[in-house]
Amino acid sequence: MLPTDNLARHLACILGVLAVALTPCLAQSNICTDAKTCGECISLDPTCGWCTLEEYKKADGNSFPRCDLLNNLGQNGCTDISNPSSSSNKTKDEPLSNAGNIAESEAVQVKPQAIHLKLRPGQPTEITMQVRQAEDYPVDLYYVMDLSKSMEDDLNNLKQLGTTLAEEMKAITSNFRLGFGSFVDKTVMPYVSTVPSKLIHPCPGCEAPYGFKNILPLNLDTDLFTNIVGVQNASGNLDAPEGGLDALMQVTVCTSEIGWRKQARHLVIFTTDAPFHYAGDGKLGGIVTPNDGSCHLNLNGDYTQSTILDYPSIGQLNAKMQENSIIPIFAVTYTEFGIYSNLTQYIEAATAGILAVDSSNVVDLVKENYNKITSKVEVVDNAPENITVAYTAHCLRGQVLPGSRECSGLKLGDTVNFTLSVTATSCSEQRIQTFTVRPIGFNEDLVVTVEVVCECDCEAQKVMNSDKCSMGNGTLECGSCTCNQGRYGEDCECSGNDADLGDNDLSCRAGNSSIVCSGRGSCVCGQCVCFQRPDPTQQVSGAHCECDNFSCDRYKGELCGGPDRGVCVCDEKTKRSKCNCKPGFEGDACECSTRLDTCRASNGLICNGFGVCNCGKCECNVTTPYRGERCEECPACPGKCEVNKDCVECKQFGQGLSEEQCDRCPYPVIPVKELPSDEQSERCLYHNDKDCSVLFTYQTLENGTFILLVQEEPVCPVPVNSAFIIIGIVVGIIIIGLILLFIWRLLTYIHDSREFARFEKDRAQAKWDQSENPIYKPSTSTYKNPLYGK
Repeated sequence: MLPTDNLARHLACILGVLAVALTPCLAQSNICTDAKTCGECISLDPTCGWCTLEEYKKADGNSFPRCDLLNNLGQNGCTDISNPSSSSNKTKDEPLSNAGNIAESEAVQVKPQAIHLKLRPGQPTEITMQVRQAEDYPVDLYYVMDLSKSMEDDLNNLKQLGTTLAEEMKAITSNFRLGFGSFVDKTVMPYVSTVPSKLIHPCPGCEAPYGFKNILPLNLDTDLFTNIVGVQNASGNLDAPEGGLDALMQVTVCTSEIGWRKQARHLVIFTTDAPFHYAGDGKLGGIVTPNDGSCHLNLNGDYTQSTILDYPSIGQLNAKMQENSIIPIFAVTYTEFGIYSNLTQYIEAATAGILAVDSSNVVDLVKENYNKITSKVEVVDNAPENITVAYTAHCLRGQVLPGSRECSGLKLGDTVNFTLSVTATSCSEQRIQTFTVRPIGFNEDLVVTVEVVCECDCEAQKVMNSDKCSMGNGTLECGSCTCNQGRYGEDCECSGNDADLGDNDLSCRAGNSSIVCSGRGSCVCGQCVCFQRPDPTQQVSGAHCECDNFSCDRYKGELCGGPDRGVCVCDEKTKRSKCNCKPGFEGDACECSTRLDTCRASNGLICNGFGVCNCGKCECNVTTPYRGERCEECPACPGKCEVNKDCVECKQFGQGLSEEQCDRCPYPVIPVKELPSDEQSERCLYHNDKDCSVLFTYQTLENGTFILLVQEEPVCPVPVNSAFIIIGIVVGIIIIGLILLFIWRLLTYIHDSREFARFEKDRAQAKWDQSENPIYKPSTSTYKNPLYGK
């Protein structure tokens, strides 16, 4: 039979009628009671504690579980509980400061600089990290240029760039250095012609081909930049892609040869009109040795391993750029913009801009991309697998973004905070681990030293072969006995050789079950000893062997979604195995991400404010017309032409929206001389305040980036002068009158001429006779006197 106390508890659990009995019931079913040692107990869950009292028994003489919920330990009368907690200690915490004069101390942009954490597994500790982009911070700008023949006209414009660029950068920093290098490609077939004469002059007026040259290390003298660039000539090669990644690798890793300063922002302007070769392409020229990511520049600045080492991979280049805090800006022609825009997705902090055909807009691109880089702060970490870091960004104007690592819309001198919740998910072989948290593009970071607390202090005071463990049959550790091999029981009182070892198996049955140890163990000295499985990583656990670490739900074929998402543990409340998800994941199989940045729309709102983020994906509100991945698509809303025209007007022409509103425009506006003739792209037209017609279109690149292309010059009507119109009308009327008069006079003349000709003709044909006119009457009358002559 069950002891009276245990029977009462079981009855209370089954009937559920006595509220006072419910707490002891729950105390018997919790995640803590399965732990066998103090270290295992505190590693199991932060709510667990270990009672170190040697005498910790019930009224009937049976022992309470030493590892239990903290509330249960107190209720059961334990006065000595081992319950370590996480803590933090700043070991270096210098205040933020600007760069100031060159002679002054270096700027501090990250605070604190070092911190030491003691972490109990599963118990998070919050630390606050401040980041400020210092004003007047030094800038090192290295210009690396494709000098193949097609870039010859760009070189001519670059010769005037040094002074202009320096003047523009002075508005940003007083400490600016400029360098220059160029590249073509590997000097082997099929990249360049290996005909001896072509290796000297590949084209008329061209230099011999080469891989990469460090022509001018970073220097304060911008006039020297202009002079050196002025004597450079283009070269030539055969295939379309160039050896740009070779050049970028050398620029990145040759820190002393290039002249990179530790305390400076490192920018690389990469200009080309062609795509790039990458790892594996070297096989075309018989080059199979992988790129070693090391510096190979000789005293003349030439890359000596160009024909020996393969091109670097994109991942390898990205790792080196992160290590040396290099920020690349790809200034490329419109035809290659899509390729390099995709490349920026795989290189940290990289940006891309469209280069004019003759590179005349390089200075504008540098300023635009520098502002883009400095207007945003994003932090990353390299925490080990058993350490998770959850972020909350505290940006300007009191904006709090849980789950976000990024703040945007910043200016130099603005300070933002990030709250980091650091959690140790498990113990590691290394007791002390170190990782860094750094803002992207900065050469400063926060060094976090983590000491995972996986042992209790009392474990260092253990007594081997203690008399309290059945006269030396075990080790007294933290108040309980750890039995020697072959010994069992609370005080190691049982031996594996005892004949009646498994006779009393009532306590080895779960509830009313007739199965001993759930069929997955044997009852030894009144306790279940679970069977070992063939796979040592699979373990059966629980007071009645009812749990295991391999029967949890699976996601994509992996237990609890894999070790990065969660682990399978025993839930003593349900007597079932369940997934214990790591921070950042949730769900029965840890299949759902709790991150919100995957749901953040381009305007910074979660699901554009028209949906909820569930499992890392947006579920748009059915009562709104918004749809799409982030609830940004709205077929019934005003078209993209109407929505984006204000941003086009302010970004391209500096009119319309205020500067603050313009900075919040989500999409890049790229000027082009002519819009692409793509039938699938909608052409947008609007009239500005000057009644000029502005043409623009929009495109979505392969990497999902949405861009706006605007025609550089708007079509404006020619201004009309009213005086000229009036004078023109009057003169027109006079001229028309004179023309009509002339026509009338001409017609009259023709008509009279015809009549006169007809008259002359008739006169010439007239015939005259001598007959008298019968109607003629003479002027005198003759009368004959009838009487005359008689």
